[in-house]
Amino acid sequence: MGLFNRLFSKQKKHTKYELGLHKAKQNFNTLKVLLDQSKQIDDDLYDALEDIFIQADIGVDTVVYFIDKLREDVKTKHITDPKDLIEMIVDGLFEIYLQGELVQTELKYDENELNVYLFVGVNGVGKTTTIGKLAKQYKSQGKKVMLVAGDTFRAGAIEQLKIWGERSGCFVYAKKEGSDPSSVMYDALAIAKEEHYDVVLCDTAGRLQTKVNLMKELEKMHRVIQKTCPQAPQETLLVIDATTGQNGMRQAEVFKEATDVTGVILTKLDGTAKGGIVLAIRHLYGVPIKYVGLGEKIDDLVYFDIEQYIYDLFSDFFKG
Repeated sequence: MGLFNRLFSKQKKHTKYELGLHKAKQNFNTLKVLLDQSKQIDDDLYDALEDIFIQADIGVDTVVYFIDKLREDVKTKHITDPKDLIEMIVDGLFEIYLQGELVQTELKYDENELNVYLFVGVNGVGKTTTIGKLAKQYKSQGKKVMLVAGDTFRAGAIEQLKIWGERSGCFVYAKKEGSDPSSVMYDALAIAKEEHYDVVLCDTAGRLQTKVNLMKELEKMHRVIQKTCPQAPQETLLVIDATTGQNGMRQAEVFKEATDVTGVILTKLDGTAKGGIVLAIRHLYGVPIKYVGLGEKIDDLVYFDIEQYIYDLFSDFFKG
């Protein structure tokens, strides 16, 4: 049974995704109108589909790949009614994300070890807020959590992290502004090991630098972390603002080359009609989406669920 039949054979419960993807659904509602009004499957229809998916920020390269595959499947299965395309579209988008493998959404967590998560990304994407929200989740699970103020360059970054430390009830390790970020990491991890912390969430500077300088800085951080904790970092998480669209794609490309990004956290997905960036990042860079931000509240950071994501994008097709 394909994803389409599995998803829409029974009603799913309401989730944060339903409200969080409200704007992203707008492009896909346009898709419903297009398929309902089309009389035949021809080049004009494929062109219109391309436009809709590009407007959803799935990305040109991914869209071209997807439409070419759709054309092949239509010929193979002898599909002639445009309304029958929806099942193939849903299954095709799902396949783009999975890429033939089981995608691990949960963060890697080593029991009885110090788990270190390094957060990277440019300024303004929501790294610090994301760290605070994730800290609250781990704290509620009974974990001993430390936040590390590794962004020592941006004015106010340390104070902002301290505020999130208070909100989440977690200790924040920080030095004065302008300190070497790697030295902050080293000293923080030494304390974390000595005092038996379970989780350390490390903020980093998000300055727009040349790729070479970015790579050197991140490599230094990794060396320092591994000197103290050979198994760490368990994850290096790239935080991207979903509302930035293709600029976010460029950030994914640069950081993927500069460091070993193991997952992406998409913030502000509830604030954009361009939710297709989820599929573009996965298709082009092979990096899974780990979490998505679907609101401003402290509990609005949720595990990414590809099935729930696609279900809520297309659920209006089957109402009434």
